[in-house]
Amino acid sequence: MANKKTLVFIIAVILIVSGIVFFTVKSLESSPRDYPQIEKSGVINFVTDYNSIGYYVSDDTIAGFNYELIQLLKSYIPLNVEVYLESNLDKCIEGLKSGKYDVLARNIPVTSELRDTLSFTEPIAQNRQVLVQRKKDYNNGVEPIRSHLNLAKKELYVPLNSPAILRIRNLSHEIGDTIFIKEDENYNSEQLAMLVATKNIDYAVCDAKIAASVAKSLPEIDYSTLIGFTHIEAWAVSEESPLLLDSINSWIKKVKNSPQYIVIYKKYYE
Repeated sequence: MANKKTLVFIIAVILIVSGIVFFTVKSLESSPRDYPQIEKSGVINFVTDYNSIGYYVSDDTIAGFNYELIQLLKSYIPLNVEVYLESNLDKCIEGLKSGKYDVLARNIPVTSELRDTLSFTEPIAQNRQVLVQRKKDYNNGVEPIRSHLNLAKKELYVPLNSPAILRIRNLSHEIGDTIFIKEDENYNSEQLAMLVATKNIDYAVCDAKIAASVAKSLPEIDYSTLIGFTHIEAWAVSEESPLLLDSINSWIKKVKNSPQYIVIYKKYYE
């Protein structure tokens, strides 16, 4: 009887210890990495989104502002660099929290809401949000909206959890009327602009640079109506990675002082 009790006790202890080890390991696996852990692994993981400004493929060649900036940063980063693609911003943020990604290398407007969940790097660009709509000749003779007051009761499409949502809500307060925000979980800003051109939707909101890029191949697009003021864009890391943030900022400052950065910036933003 005593032997059975001892055996049961030993098994219970083994199970408890195994459980503790398992959950400790899982916890470590699902935590943001700071620079010491990244340095030890020898690999730093960047995640960016696929669009005609940040990262795209042209004639079997990868190009884009974020892609070229990452390539330039490689000269200063003493680690192997891996680049992943993910269009959904929420999934990118989840990846930072779980340690799947280390750096969110996409052009994110620096807003107070996002500051609650992310640590932003040095600014890397400036941009502004615009209303994407059809020109008169492609919209049954209807003139494009130029006054914000005429946005009342209109449906504006944005990607799911887009940073533009906060600005549209503020604009709704400013005009004293409702602007309906339609969040789309399937399409990014560039794809929504294309849907405007094909008359699947009437209005979308996206960054001016993306709208300008889409308009090159879609003459139906009008993007002259501003939704927001010029805003700063930056990359981001987890709030739990302060040493990584310091390192990234140091690398970005060095890159921004290089002539190569000026060439890249002018290529995509001027």
